[in-house]
Amino acid sequence: MTNTRERIRRELAADPRVLEAVVDAVHTRIPAYADLDDERLRDVRAIAGWALDRLLRLWAADSALGPDDLRRFRGIAAARAADGRPLQAVLRAYRVAAAVLVDEVAARAPRPAAADAFALTRHVLTTLDTLSEAMTTAYAAAGERLAGDRARALRLLLDDLIAGRHASAAAAADRADRLGVRLPDPCALLVAEPAPRDAVPHGTALELLTALDPDAAPLATAHGHRAVLLLPAASADAAAPVLHERGRRGCAVRCEGPDRVAVAHRLADGALDAAPPHARPFLTDADAHVLALLGGHPAAAPDRIARLVLGPLTAPEHHHLLTALTAYLDRGSATAAARLLHLHPQSLRYRLRRVRELTGLDARDPWERLLLDVARTVRARDLPTPHGGRRRKRLTPGGGRRSDGVP
Repeated sequence: MTNTRERIRRELAADPRVLEAVVDAVHTRIPAYADLDDERLRDVRAIAGWALDRLLRLWAADSALGPDDLRRFRGIAAARAADGRPLQAVLRAYRVAAAVLVDEVAARAPRPAAADAFALTRHVLTTLDTLSEAMTTAYAAAGERLAGDRARALRLLLDDLIAGRHASAAAAADRADRLGVRLPDPCALLVAEPAPRDAVPHGTALELLTALDPDAAPLATAHGHRAVLLLPAASADAAAPVLHERGRRGCAVRCEGPDRVAVAHRLADGALDAAPPHARPFLTDADAHVLALLGGHPAAAPDRIARLVLGPLTAPEHHHLLTALTAYLDRGSATAAARLLHLHPQSLRYRLRRVRELTGLDARDPWERLLLDVARTVRARDLPTPHGGRRRKRLTPGGGRRSDGVP
C-alpha cells in the first residue's frame, strides 16, 4: 500500500508540470493572485512546491503535519497579513492546489486501492483544516500587531509599496483602509536627500511630510540617508521651496496608482543618483524620465518623455514654437536660428519666451536645454515621414543636427 503511494509521490515530485499546473490554477482562478508580478509568482511557486511535497510525504508515510510545518504556515499567514493579501484568497489558493494534486494522483493511479484513495482524501481534508486554523490565528494576530503599532504599520505599508509587494491596487487600498488612512489619488512619490549629499539630514521623513502637507496621510519612511514620502500630487508640485528651506534636494514622480509606486521609486531614486551637479535641485517626472532614458532604464518611455517635457508644444497649433526651439537647439543662438528660419531675431526670441512659458523650461539653462533637446529628439525620431517609416536624424550642411522636414 505505502509502496504505491511512494511510487506516485516520486513520479509527481519528478514532474515539473505538476507544480506549474498548481501555480497556473491559483494564478488564473483567484482574482487576488491574477495581477502578481514575476517576483511574487516566484514566491507563490516556492511555497506551493514546499506544500505539495509535504502533503505527498504525509500521505505516503500516513502521518500528519508537525510543529515545524505549522510554524511555517503561520509565518506565511503573517506575511500575507503584512502585504495585504486577503486571508480568504490565501486559503482558497490551498484548496485549489489540493484539487489539482488530487487530479494528478488520480491520473497516475487509475485504479487506486480503496485504502490509498481514502487516505489521500483524509490527508487533504485534515491538512486543509489544520493549516486553515493555524493560518487564521496567525493572520489575525499579525493584523492586530500591525494595527496596534500604527506608525510602524504605515511605514511598512509604504516600504511594501516601494518594493512592489502587493497583489493589486485594491489590496493596497484595503490595507490602508484597515490602518485608517486613504492612499492619495492622484499621488506622487517624493525622494529627498540632504544637499550637499554628504550633509547631515535635518528632520525626519515624517517631519518633512508634515511640512509639505499637514493633512496628508502619514506615509513616510527612510531608505538610508533619503526620505521617501507618498503624498498628494498637488503637494509634490509645491515641494521645491520647502526642500530648499530644509537644505534638501529631491525628485518627485507621479504614480498612476498604488501598484506603480515601485516604478516611481526606481525612477526618483535613480534620478538622484544620476543627476549631474548642474541639474536643478528639485527634479520632476521630466528629469527622472530623461535620466532614465540616458541610463538605459526600461521604465523610460520615449513618447512619455516628449509629453512630459514638451507638453503643449506637441499640439499642432504650437508647431511654429517647436520649430523655433529645434532651430535654436541645432544652431546654438537666437540669431543663427532666426537666420535659418528667415525670421527677425526678436521674433525668434519671442517664440523662445513662449516655449519657456508653456514648458517651464529655459533653453538657455544647460540642464533644461538638455531636457528639451532629448525630448524633441525622441519625438522627431518617432514621427512618421510623409513617405512612411520613421524620421531619422542627419547632419545639416553647417554641422548642426536636425530632423528631416524642419526648415
